[in-house]
Amino acid sequence: MTHTPPSLEVRGLAYAYPDGHQALFGVDLTVGRGERVALLGPNGAGKTTLVLHLNGILTGGVGTVSVAGLPVGRRDLAEIRRRVGIVFQDPDDQLFMPTVREDVAFGPATAGLRGAALEERVAAALERVGMADFADRPPHHLSFGQRRRVAVATVLAMEPEILVLDEPSSNLDPASRRELADILRSLDVTVLMVTHDLPYALELCPRAVVLSEGVIAADGRTQELLCDEDLMRAHRLELPFGFDPASVTMGT
Repeated sequence: MTHTPPSLEVRGLAYAYPDGHQALFGVDLTVGRGERVALLGPNGAGKTTLVLHLNGILTGGVGTVSVAGLPVGRRDLAEIRRRVGIVFQDPDDQLFMPTVREDVAFGPATAGLRGAALEERVAAALERVGMADFADRPPHHLSFGQRRRVAVATVLAMEPEILVLDEPSSNLDPASRRELADILRSLDVTVLMVTHDLPYALELCPRAVVLSEGVIAADGRTQELLCDEDLMRAHRLELPFGFDPASVTMGT
């Protein structure tokens, strides 16, 4: 029986920026294959710094980061960046080609995929996010929610190990929010979601990690963490007025 390494393994990760600001103070985090985990915490907690270490945008810290058993480092950077797909908060940071099809094809084509294999990869990625009928449309003609789904498709086309989402529900109307949630639930991929939208985290991620002042302050079932009023208050996490996380029936 072969041992499958976790999608993500972070050990003792500490990082200081060149100006001396210490953003992480020894983070340990393991995320198993197929898990959906919410990364919560106040502004300035170190969430972005942690995420940027996952695909080698930031390096030079103390500690180790491995993706599916592969150490994150300069030697395997191209493969790491294929395995860790980051969907930015603003889809316009990711969409820059004349058509949706070309945007989704860009990553795999750059990695060397050609011909029918490339067409199949693009079609499959667009199908998974419900945007197959929009392949020939210019991205700037789409709604914000549609552009976010295309941004997800550009990452899925790389067949990543981990899908990292930065505030995926921000600026979405209720219908788009629901459509994206349904898509994310359907994906057979590990998801790490950075969000301030605590009901969305509860809906989509059975597990949550609270990062605060550069350390992990809590790691457990999302519902239990959100019901812990002392924990929430201590780390400046606020639920919407009237929202009771204990009343939500949790799925998987």
